[in-house]
Amino acid sequence: MEYALRTFELTKKYGEKLAVNNVNMNIPKGEVYGFVGKNGAGKTTLIRLVLGLANPTSGNFEFFGGMNNYKARARIGNLIESPAIYPNMTGQQNLTIFCKMLGVNEEKIPELLNLVGLNDVGKKKAKDYSLGMKQRLGIAIALLGDPEFLILDEPINALDEAGAKQVHEILEEQKKRGALIVIACHDKEELEMLSDEIIEISEGRIIEK
Repeated sequence: MEYALRTFELTKKYGEKLAVNNVNMNIPKGEVYGFVGKNGAGKTTLIRLVLGLANPTSGNFEFFGGMNNYKARARIGNLIESPAIYPNMTGQQNLTIFCKMLGVNEEKIPELLNLVGLNDVGKKKAKDYSLGMKQRLGIAIALLGDPEFLILDEPINALDEAGAKQVHEILEEQKKRGALIVIACHDKEELEMLSDEIIEISEGRIIEK
């Protein structure tokens, strides 16, 4: 079986606090995995480690059977915490900037705006977006380049019922094309609707079933 992500006793310590504690995971492609736990459980820290946004205290991880991390991350789309968007640019301009940064063709921008329900506001400045609209734009940015591995931290945050349903549909489409999707969320009920398998995290550890 080909694994998109494996971790080996991955640990992150901040002072005396163990934010991630000896985590071992083997996650295959083509599935939707949910990371669930209370705020501060270690979900976001774990994601930041594998994305290279924080350095592990000990342990290691690998992508796609041991691929170079730099090359592997070019195949990963992510939305972590608040979307990193340019407030004085429109949604369309934001996507154009990220296309240039990622070396992605810009032709898909209208399709992505439509996919996340922002086709009517693509020319509106992001600073005038609601929290839910910013979240949708962040998801569109994460989808640039058709990533093989999609990591979303609280993707339903600030979305209304219609927006949440739209995210469900987007994730289903990404799964159909074979992408691995990892979603971090504090709402277990929500994750059960989205995920094939749930990994529960508490005090930096995976809780065994």
